[in-house]
Amino acid sequence: MKNTTIPPGYLFSKSYSNYVFILLFLLYLFDYADRMVVSSMFSYIQADLGINDFQSGWLVSVIYLTIGLMAFPVSLVIDRWSRTKTVGIMAIVWSLATLLCAFTGNYVQLFLARVLIGFGEAGYAPGGSALISGMYPMEKRSKMIGLWNASIPIGSAIGVTMGGIIASTWGWKHAFGLVAAPGLLIAILFLFVKDYKTVALSKVDESNQKIKMEKKDIAKEFLRKPSVIFTYFAMTAIVFVTTALLVWLPKYFQVTNGMDPKKAGSLAGAVMMLALVGAPLGGYIIDRWRKTMPTARMIYPAISTFISALLLFMALYLFKGTLQLVTLFIFGIFIMQFISGAAAVTQDVIHPGLRATSYAIAVLVQNLLGSFTAPIALGRISDLTNIKTAVSILPFSLLLGALLFLIGARYYVKDLNKVAPVKLEVA
Repeated sequence: MKNTTIPPGYLFSKSYSNYVFILLFLLYLFDYADRMVVSSMFSYIQADLGINDFQSGWLVSVIYLTIGLMAFPVSLVIDRWSRTKTVGIMAIVWSLATLLCAFTGNYVQLFLARVLIGFGEAGYAPGGSALISGMYPMEKRSKMIGLWNASIPIGSAIGVTMGGIIASTWGWKHAFGLVAAPGLLIAILFLFVKDYKTVALSKVDESNQKIKMEKKDIAKEFLRKPSVIFTYFAMTAIVFVTTALLVWLPKYFQVTNGMDPKKAGSLAGAVMMLALVGAPLGGYIIDRWRKTMPTARMIYPAISTFISALLLFMALYLFKGTLQLVTLFIFGIFIMQFISGAAAVTQDVIHPGLRATSYAIAVLVQNLLGSFTAPIALGRISDLTNIKTAVSILPFSLLLGALLFLIGARYYVKDLNKVAPVKLEVA
């Protein structure tokens, strides 16, 4: 690869960057398909294994718990070794673990197989975000991360929709086997993708000399950046909602509207699928607005999240029937518009040698407090009251997320100016 073929700000040629991006997109898609396929099959699994809503919620929550616990140590390997090799190996692990779910015979075996899926998925988001941030110019970062995250609703919708259809036709175990195969193939291809050289962890001292960063310097890189801390927790508040809806919206439709599991899963998948429009749209708006508004990567997520809160409140509290569905579809367009700006902030204000670690902290916080908590918390509330009451708390979590983005925006420019520019090189 000749340097003359590489445009300014790119790590590779545009064609090769786009090839890597497509693989990353497809891996994220099947990551979420494998993760969420179980949610529309709860009624079948409960009937077969004799479990309740709380235990069903754990089948999703345990993945997020495992991801949260493993993301940080795995990110250290990613930042100091290889983004592409780590991602490829772990994608193979989660695909094989999903296939293993098809051969389980009781709840404990299924639970342990889901733990293994979480272990495999722990390093993907940190590694993928670091690679995308390195491949593309900073002014395109929000747009590309937004496009990448559009794979989440597609994969989630595929998992939720196909789970209900396959389970009703051939049985719930077959669904796990069918969604595992494509991810495994793409994971093997990713092992041969090029990477960038590991960035030395150094800083400039008072005499303008580069010195190696110590552990306390690495800690300060995060603790002295309020914008990224507020971003971590804002993302958590929103992810609590998106995970809760991915898991429990099918049952909400079944109970409140009397739908059969297949239709409920399809409609729930359609609502979340609309984030396919929202995630890249948010990235496009943010990158355009950032030309005149330096804090756009935090202000726009605050705005879109506030709108999402209002729409979800109206859908759950004020509307029924067709009007409720239309409002939820509009909500689906707005709910993921935050991710492109928020994910870019985790990369913008942190040393380039710690980008995977930064996103891993985001994953740790949002998984343990958001994605892990949501399925079992709402499952428990549902068991004690009903699913309608459980889902009704979600708009208020979105209001919290919007407020945290607004507070963090006050510090973004100052934190960005603390980061020394580093030129990445192809490995």
